Amino acid sequence: MQHPWLTTAQRLQSIAQAGLTYCQNDYDRERYEELMQISAQIVADYSEAPFEKIMDLYKQEEGYLTPKVDIRGVIFQDDKLLMVQEKIDQGWTVPGGWADVGYSPSEIVAKEVQEEAGITVVPERLLAVLDKKCHNHPPTPFYTYKVFILCQYTAGEIKVGSETMDVGFFGIDELPPLSVERLTLEQAQMLFEFHHNPAKAVLFD
Repeated sequence: MQHPWLTTAQRLQSIAQAGLTYCQNDYDRERYEELMQISAQIVADYSEAPFEKIMDLYKQEEGYLTPKVDIRGVIFQDDKLLMVQEKIDQGWTVPGGWADVGYSPSEIVAKEVQEEAGITVVPERLLAVLDKKCHNHPPTPFYTYKVFILCQYTAGEIKVGSETMDVGFFGIDELPPLSVERLTLEQAQMLFEFHHNPAKAVLFD
């Protein structure tokens, strides 16, 4: 579950971002910029991330702040789950990444699987839309929704991409060390539950 300090920091960031978007005078802008700095300082104080890095991330956001969307592809073969090893932390997860403007969820997941695992897939079914704060992920600055989409493997051979260092299929009892920023053990088990029970209802929150 999400830490209270992170919830506070994210709410402050959201208020500051909205204020900077709609304020109409320099006095208000200064106050909202200060509020943004307070949010970044809270994150820096409670995490290992430097204040400057947090502020740089915040400055990349424009307009009214909404949750980021992380879309993940779920591909099974012979009762094993396709996973990729991330270069950024050497942990394993199902392929995916941030949603891009101009692409549908199906297009995003197919593109991410191709880029990270080298294969062509056809998206088939939405499995889950999860609020990251409700699950056992490490703290991150941005409020995030995680979307898991079941895909059918149609062509190609698995291979690493520019952001991955290994790729393979794993059974439920042979999962590698996870990139818990992207996939928790409970979520991996959830994916196998969907595989073993195709009638399982879509999960949310």
